[in-house]
Amino acid sequence: MSTLKRNLSKGGYLASHFLSYALVPRSLYNMRLRRLLHGLSNDEQAMLRQRVDYYNRLHEPTPIKGGTLARDYRFPFRQKRRFTTYFFDFYDVIKYFSGEKRFLFTPGDITEIPPAPTFVKSRPIEGDNAHSVLLKLNKRRHFTLVNHDKPFSSKKNMLVGRTAWANSSPQRRLLYEKFWNHPLCNVGKTHREDGDDSDETVKPFMTRGQQLDYKFIACIEGVDVATSLKWVMSSNSVAVSPPMHYETWFMEGTLIPDYHYIEVKPDYSDLIEKLNYYIAHPDEAELIVSHAHEYMEQFRNEKLERAIQIAVAQKYFDLTN
Repeated sequence: MSTLKRNLSKGGYLASHFLSYALVPRSLYNMRLRRLLHGLSNDEQAMLRQRVDYYNRLHEPTPIKGGTLARDYRFPFRQKRRFTTYFFDFYDVIKYFSGEKRFLFTPGDITEIPPAPTFVKSRPIEGDNAHSVLLKLNKRRHFTLVNHDKPFSSKKNMLVGRTAWANSSPQRRLLYEKFWNHPLCNVGKTHREDGDDSDETVKPFMTRGQQLDYKFIACIEGVDVATSLKWVMSSNSVAVSPPMHYETWFMEGTLIPDYHYIEVKPDYSDLIEKLNYYIAHPDEAELIVSHAHEYMEQFRNEKLERAIQIAVAQKYFDLTN
């Protein structure tokens, strides 16, 4: 997607959400709550229950102290960092509930488990993460999927990877430093950062479309998850990643190594061996692509996605208020 198209898309997103936020009374959404949760097929209801229990792992009443009343949740015009997309994505969920409901919400890339039940975008996969209640936040950035792509067989037999900044992610930095000049890899960062000793790992920016010319795409965690993982798994390329430590609405913790994506060791010592293996066995690589597409299907039902988010919030309010 070009910069102009991205800016127009973001402008349309902000305009439509501001108008809805400013003009549509919450009472209209409150009236639709029951219909949204019950207008699903039996299969959709079963999937809803399964995913709600994954995102919201609270099992017993856990009252919260303080927090924000839903009626007081307003756009933070006066704050320097507004987290605009987080605000509207979260508002799209809580607008269906009574203004008397109380909640805790932390926007941004969250890598710690909060001390009390809190709505977040991301959480650690390991440990008791029940206080981290996941919602589909910042979805404009994280859930823009690939709908048209060339066949796997017509792509380059190489790994590609780009990111703007790598110094905040040791895993990305290690990949670029070890393989920036390897003949099977086209990986690097697009900016020189403070503390860089050389420009060797700096490579030209690549669009998503340019990266899709490659059979293998590096999806390496940054501050939290790898944003690219979702669109790569919706494409005909194969995602390549070390073991993952964080998860979001995408349920990264349920992904199966070498089934949904190619997993490599944290030090990348087996990276070239694995690339050569799947280049020599394209049928196995294409099977991973097929499994990834099957996994992605559950996120393409917009009606169900909305219902699941609302049910996650309903469970939160039932157990915390």
